[in-house]
Amino acid sequence: MKTLSFLTILPAILYSTIARSQSTPVILQQQPASYGSRSAVTDSASQRDLIDVVEGIFDKNYSPANRKSAQKTHFSIIPYAGYTLSTGFTADITGNVGFYTSKDHDENFSVIAGDLGFDTKNQKILVTRSEIWLPGNDYKIVSDLRWEKYPTDTYGLGTFTQLSTDNAIDFYYVKIYETILRKLGDGFYLGAGYNLDSHYDITATGNADGSVSDFAKYGQTKQSTSSGINLDFLYDDRKNSLNPLGGSYLNVVFRQNLTILGSDANWESVVVDARKYIRLSPSSNNVLAIWSLAAFTSGNVPYLDLPNTGWDMYNNSGRGYAVGRFRGRDMLYLEGEYRFGITHNGLLGGVVFANGESFTEYPSNRFERIAPAAGTGLRIKLNKYSNTNLGIDYGVGVGGSHGFFVNLGELF
Repeated sequence: MKTLSFLTILPAILYSTIARSQSTPVILQQQPASYGSRSAVTDSASQRDLIDVVEGIFDKNYSPANRKSAQKTHFSIIPYAGYTLSTGFTADITGNVGFYTSKDHDENFSVIAGDLGFDTKNQKILVTRSEIWLPGNDYKIVSDLRWEKYPTDTYGLGTFTQLSTDNAIDFYYVKIYETILRKLGDGFYLGAGYNLDSHYDITATGNADGSVSDFAKYGQTKQSTSSGINLDFLYDDRKNSLNPLGGSYLNVVFRQNLTILGSDANWESVVVDARKYIRLSPSSNNVLAIWSLAAFTSGNVPYLDLPNTGWDMYNNSGRGYAVGRFRGRDMLYLEGEYRFGITHNGLLGGVVFANGESFTEYPSNRFERIAPAAGTGLRIKLNKYSNTNLGIDYGVGVGGSHGFFVNLGELF
């Protein structure tokens, strides 16, 4: 999720146009029409996407019905620039390679994505995330690797925090998450992995209003290391996670951090991620999507490792608020989104969404308030074969929080 001004997306679309005119794939994931959810539209030739639009501009004799879906590895590089309240002016390059791991394509589509970003507030981000399905979907390998220099803002613990308690913070961050899951049955997986969160050279200026920050009350440190093992249970009957048209998803992760593995303290967490996709009509791709997320911790959890807004793998939760806006020892989150078509050819669509998040207060560790947010957005079809959309959303939260959010693929 990118919290950006609207102008941010223009370089990406322009680059996609140029790249396509040079016969270079420009979407993050491209699969044949049979790939996608179990209820995917089968007649993709009658649909239109951004590639068809660009091809029609450069070739007046171009016919979308004659276009074939690519079958091999796909690369994409999309640069963009923009402005956010938390970063100032930012420049970013996002790259991706998508592929099948067998010649028969009898498994889900695998993707490895990378992101390199810089901004005028000295944030530097290098991220690579991957979800790789081995032949027959017998195994799934998930990786989340990051290096960040991350000057940002934190506002304290709980859901009552205000923008006036802004505490400017700076740190370096190394993240290594590796998990492998083994198929148990149709859609069911069990796995284990290793998680490392290392924050170092942490500095904080204190609250802007002069009050003592929650970071200081909680136990401010110059570094923190969380190192542990995780056990995963997964149920996933979606074929296309970029834009599910039906199905269910449930992921339960137990993490045990251990000093014997280099962690500063022994602490535990349980994260439950559940999603449901309801296709409302067999004659359209209109979908009601529901996402619930819960995180519970115990032990001496480092401040920067506590559950917070945008804490999920792709930093997509909490549209309407900046990443890290709310934080607490435990978290509850619920979001609903209605996705609908605007044009009959599938090129344009829209969404309306609403969400609510609650974090436990400190030091009572009780849920006492919900922070709601809502908004609407536009969807532009980047590739009709993978059903991949460019999402441009505007969300509004409480306390004056609002802004644009840009994403490749649906947020959940």
